[in-house]
Amino acid sequence: MSDPIELPTTPAFVLVRPQMGENIGAAARAMWNFGLDRMRIVAPRDGWPNQNAVAMASGAGRLLDEARLTDDLAGAINDCTFVYATTARSRDLTKPVVSPEEAMRQAAAKIADGQRVAVLFGPERAGLENEDIARANAIISVPVNPTFPSLNLAQCVLLVAYEWMRATAEITHETVEMAGTVWADAVEIEHLANHYQDRMEEAGFFFPDHKAQSMRTNLRNMWSRMPLTRADVQMLHGMLRQLMRWKTRDDETR
Repeated sequence: MSDPIELPTTPAFVLVRPQMGENIGAAARAMWNFGLDRMRIVAPRDGWPNQNAVAMASGAGRLLDEARLTDDLAGAINDCTFVYATTARSRDLTKPVVSPEEAMRQAAAKIADGQRVAVLFGPERAGLENEDIARANAIISVPVNPTFPSLNLAQCVLLVAYEWMRATAEITHETVEMAGTVWADAVEIEHLANHYQDRMEEAGFFFPDHKAQSMRTNLRNMWSRMPLTRADVQMLHGMLRQLMRWKTRDDETR
């Protein structure tokens, strides 16, 4: 019999398209200050490994050695069941918005219930793009000076990591009765989103052309906003397949 899968006890911090190695290293130090060691790096601008990151990480170099490197965001979060996206500015997306403090309280409770949580941090120049945030389940909004909202990457990581340490000092949380299923992970949500988008493309749903991309992003955002279980995902796939079969039969009888 195979050994049971060991679930992570901390969130993964995902650096999305970071630009400077020094900031990656500083983020690693900030994480390790508060007991976090699950770093993921998406398409770093200056390549990987990066000696500037190693030099800045100092005693937290192990995080860089063990960091997961991916080419895109989907690959970085494909095993996660709940994803937060950090931003200091408002977005045109319908999405739950929480403070860093509340987000890390939620994350601690979700992890205690067996979920796999990730937090996204955007590149230094402009932060996460809307297409990145559409893949998240909720937004962490950092309360900053509205006339100077820009945070350094490592500062943002430090702030959220600190709230994680505070949240895990004493955990009280609500549990969910799963009724024989488990939470859907990001790769399952991705397949579901692609399934519906492909069928909607065939049906001519994304019209007119100048609104098509924003409609696709909003549809993708809708899926990530829902707390879906694996059974939910399977049922939604099945519903769409049945509708397509019904349409084919209806067309053939005309």
